[in-house]
Amino acid sequence: MKTQTNAQHAILLAELQRRWQAAFATLARGDDLPPGQRFRMEGMMESAALLEPGSNAEITAAMATVYRREFGKSLAQDFGPDWQQFYPFPQIPAVMKRAPVYPSTTD
Repeated sequence: MKTQTNAQHAILLAELQRRWQAAFATLARGDDLPPGQRFRMEGMMESAALLEPGSNAEITAAMATVYRREFGKSLAQDFGPDWQQFYPFPQIPAVMKRAPVYPSTTD
């Protein structure tokens, strides 16, 4: 049974890495990421942690690796060293870049 659980965990992590890559690439381009996609990834992260208790740090580290690859900087560089206080596991810091705002009137 443990071997099957390990295999399921590995499959889930591989799929999460694929989805993180797609999501972070979308955000890095400046495009919007629908909340449903983020929520599904967060649910998958929680499922992976249930299959392999204590793997929260491993899952977070894998996500951080994909983030660094897509954005060229770490989560801590973008969100501060205590980013996990604001985004506790399994929350994903999937934040769009702020849109430029131009005044429509002179006042």
